[in-house]
Amino acid sequence: MTSTSLDELEIIAARAEHVAAEWAETSPSDRAAALVAAADALTASAGELIAIAMEETGLAEARLAGELKRTAVQLRLFAEVVLDGGYLDVRIDEADPDFVLGPRPDLRRYLIPLGPVLNYAASNFPFAFSVLGGDTASALAAGCPVIVKAHSGHPRLSEATARVVNHALSGVGAPDGILQLVMGQDAGVALLQDSRIQAGSFTGSIHAGQLLAGIAAGRPIPIPFYGELGSVNPVFVTADALAERAEQIADGFVASVSGSAGQLCTKPGFLFVPTGHGLAAGLAERAARVPEHRLLYPGIAKGFGDRRDTILATPGVSVIAEGSLRFDDAGQGWATPTLVSVSAAGLVDAEDALLDEAFGPLAIVVEYENDHELADLADELFAGNLTGTVHAAAGESSLPLRELVDWLTRHTGRVLFGGWPTGVAVTPAMQHGGPWPATTSDSGTSVGTAAISRFLRAVSYQGAPAELLPEPLRDDNPWDVPQRRGPAGESSGWGSRA
Repeated sequence: MTSTSLDELEIIAARAEHVAAEWAETSPSDRAAALVAAADALTASAGELIAIAMEETGLAEARLAGELKRTAVQLRLFAEVVLDGGYLDVRIDEADPDFVLGPRPDLRRYLIPLGPVLNYAASNFPFAFSVLGGDTASALAAGCPVIVKAHSGHPRLSEATARVVNHALSGVGAPDGILQLVMGQDAGVALLQDSRIQAGSFTGSIHAGQLLAGIAAGRPIPIPFYGELGSVNPVFVTADALAERAEQIADGFVASVSGSAGQLCTKPGFLFVPTGHGLAAGLAERAARVPEHRLLYPGIAKGFGDRRDTILATPGVSVIAEGSLRFDDAGQGWATPTLVSVSAAGLVDAEDALLDEAFGPLAIVVEYENDHELADLADELFAGNLTGTVHAAAGESSLPLRELVDWLTRHTGRVLFGGWPTGVAVTPAMQHGGPWPATTSDSGTSVGTAAISRFLRAVSYQGAPAELLPEPLRDDNPWDVPQRRGPAGESSGWGSRA
């Protein structure tokens, strides 16, 4: 992969800055048309793109086909958001000389795009979190040009995706330069330091995310940086749930741990079950049926191997399914699931060795004595996570269970009941984020329509003449967006249109 040169970076950053105002002022219909054109182009080029992705990542065709479809659906969903206009959060308080606190001027507030966004593509989702994934889609929908730092694990796919999509954008008259691609770690760092970049988004490791977040915060004028970093996604099973559906829980756990070779940020890393659970033989049998899967690239394989070795060598850890990990001469790895168990007390004693994320097909079964200890255990062991899952019996609502759910609500972005955290629905109500270290900022989501809010900021116009107001704030409302008006206006309540 050839890195983008400093001279090329200058041209790319200048182009993004130049096109920012034009893209921000593009009408909702034209912006939505661009997003739909990008989605259609992805779908039309699926055969070409999936073939490249399979070669570069080792992910299965069915998995990649589903991921490409998810990416296209997400783009179309954001097109609907743009057309609706509610995301602009338009609020109008007309002048009121009789306002209870004294005469009030005309005030009009809405959300505007931040400007050029730098998006760092992820390795494990070559479509959904890469060139045209959720971060890019939401930033483009917000009206921000996007520069994507391609991931080194799939450079040919990144170039092909950018080529296909930019051709489609040009075909519907979208401004040139709203989607650009750069290659190389140095290029990604240099751009983040460029004053023309107004926000950053990232999906990757805690170490890399911390470094990049520090650069964004340490600029002379800091910028927001939305990083998704690390998560172990604990799952808690009550005794009554185990008695009710042990086989289903075992099936779901192994499938969730082994899917895409465990290379998912939502993989359940810990399964808490009562002592004497009796699941070990069934888990081992299910894990043994999972075929060997290639890991994404040698760096991922080495990191997984190091974590696996550490966990297997930790005192108090018992092997349920040892699995396998082999390397070829180039350092590429192939793995089958590794499952181990430890007591809750043993996990507390060895937390320095066991608590870090193992990015691959490995999970730890934790045996606890009493459900009254679950909330306290969670509080002692875990910081923020993307998800937390509870498996309880039908109608179960004990005080310990309520305390656990309360803890999960305060420390995760998504609380699941009876399911598994892998598989993230692209829908308006989805929250894919969580407290540190799951993300650098838990105020946003990287999946679902609320993701658009990360790339917007609010501005109010006070006493502005009508001819100088932007379209969404004008009384004739040429963009036909929802306008919330105060009591002195012609209407009141959310969703009213002038």
